[in-house]
Amino acid sequence: MSNKKLAIIATKGTLDWAYPPFILASTAAALGYDVQIFFTFYGLQLLRKSLDHLQVSSLGNPGMPMPMAMDKWFPVLAQALPGMQSMMTMMMKQKMRSKGVASLEDLRNLCAEADVKMIGCQMTVDLFGFEPSDFIPGIEMGGAATFFEFAGESDICLFM
Repeated sequence: MSNKKLAIIATKGTLDWAYPPFILASTAAALGYDVQIFFTFYGLQLLRKSLDHLQVSSLGNPGMPMPMAMDKWFPVLAQALPGMQSMMTMMMKQKMRSKGVASLEDLRNLCAEADVKMIGCQMTVDLFGFEPSDFIPGIEMGGAATFFEFAGESDICLFM
């Protein structure tokens, strides 16, 4: 009997959206699943060598709990002020560290060690003018057809 398969499409390139694909992929791999993640459009940011550029934004994310109940009294317009996104990113990173949440780099490395196949979307690479040297080693570049070979036979397919 073959292993179950999990296919994930990662489309977001923010700090908060970077965690789910790596957490789910590493967990599934630990449970014996064959796992592939297809990183397309802004999700391709998650395969860059450094993840320091990733930020979190409350804009367009009304479910994001904010410190001091700011989500109740802090107007959405004020959240767009210069420096707010950097401040919110710093606060989120501090909170994650204080709660013992693994870093994105650690989770990404865990996926690589667990043989999670990470595919960067070649069309997105071409569209945004990336170079192969921008990305971590050990990933594959391919198009949607490359991913569908696996996803078409997967037991679970997630879009993030």
